[in-house]
Amino acid sequence: MLFRRFSWIKSLAALILACIAGPADAHRPSDAFLDLSVQADHVEGHWEIALRDLASLVVLDRDGDHALSWGELRAAQPALARRLLAALSVTAGGQVCDLEVTDLQINDRLDGRYAWFGLRAQCSVTVTALRLDYALLFDPDPTHRGIVVLHAGDAVHAAVLSPQHPSLDVMLETPSRWRSFVDFLYEGVWHIWIGYDHILFLIALLLPAVWRRQQGHWIAVERLAPALREVAMVVSAFTVAHSITLSLAALEWVNLPGRWVELAIAASVLLAALNNLTALIGNGRWMLAFAFGLIHGFGFAGVLGELGLPQSGRVLALLAFNLGVELGQLSIVVSLVPIMFRLRATRFYRDGIFTLGSIAVAAVACVWMVQRATGAA
Repeated sequence: MLFRRFSWIKSLAALILACIAGPADAHRPSDAFLDLSVQADHVEGHWEIALRDLASLVVLDRDGDHALSWGELRAAQPALARRLLAALSVTAGGQVCDLEVTDLQINDRLDGRYAWFGLRAQCSVTVTALRLDYALLFDPDPTHRGIVVLHAGDAVHAAVLSPQHPSLDVMLETPSRWRSFVDFLYEGVWHIWIGYDHILFLIALLLPAVWRRQQGHWIAVERLAPALREVAMVVSAFTVAHSITLSLAALEWVNLPGRWVELAIAASVLLAALNNLTALIGNGRWMLAFAFGLIHGFGFAGVLGELGLPQSGRVLALLAFNLGVELGQLSIVVSLVPIMFRLRATRFYRDGIFTLGSIAVAAVACVWMVQRATGAA
């Protein structure tokens, strides 16, 4: 019964995938990374911005060949510097510091190529209180975020700047652990919400939660309790597993190459979706959640590493980020499970959401695997 109309499902899947595969790549989050260090009367550091984001500010590909050369980027440096200096302000003691772009390099990250801009802000007073005002890309892309790590002696201040929170005020003599906790909590929630690979993996594992296997077939559960029990087992296994590896990697006890981690995460999404179609593991999906949750934890740690854990309060920041991930994950589960249970016995859920959805997830995961294996992501 499950695959009776498999031919039309495959045809429809092809149409949907044409819509999904593109946005899966095109709607990558727009993040820029600002790493600054306070040195008595000046601030220096660097600003990493994706080339795809810079292309929305200044014409980079001047010859129109759809390939950006180093010469083209260097030629655009003065125009880029003007746009960057207009989007960032550094203030110390109530006086605006003299900010300049000192260098330009190229840096490769997992999600593409970034321009690396050296920065220096000369202040007229000794820096004891600092304010950053950030406005890069907020007009064309309100989802853009500036991820800031500010080093001041042994203290590290981390913040996520957005159109809703475009400024950072720091008293360097009294770093706020509470502010850091809130920032890392928010970052954890936000990362799971924009972490499409993590979300699809979790959804693929949860789709069969409102069914049970009986004589080789999926049967809708009669009551909500068995479904909630299955959901709790899957989510708990995933949570425990990724919390273990997130902690190990964030505390630098275990490290894995980022590209291989991202590739393995994409593979986990594919296998979870294929398991729905083949039912190799019918009622033991919590084992899949735990096994691959260990890999996803390294992915979370990669994001946390970009934020930078403060030397003082590292454990608190780690707990805040992990708690944020769990809260974001819980919000997704709470939103989906009632809908799944309501539709569990319908053909729409069986043929459309479950079968077609699993095919779509598997196809998107294949695209991600190719992108991450070739470095094209």
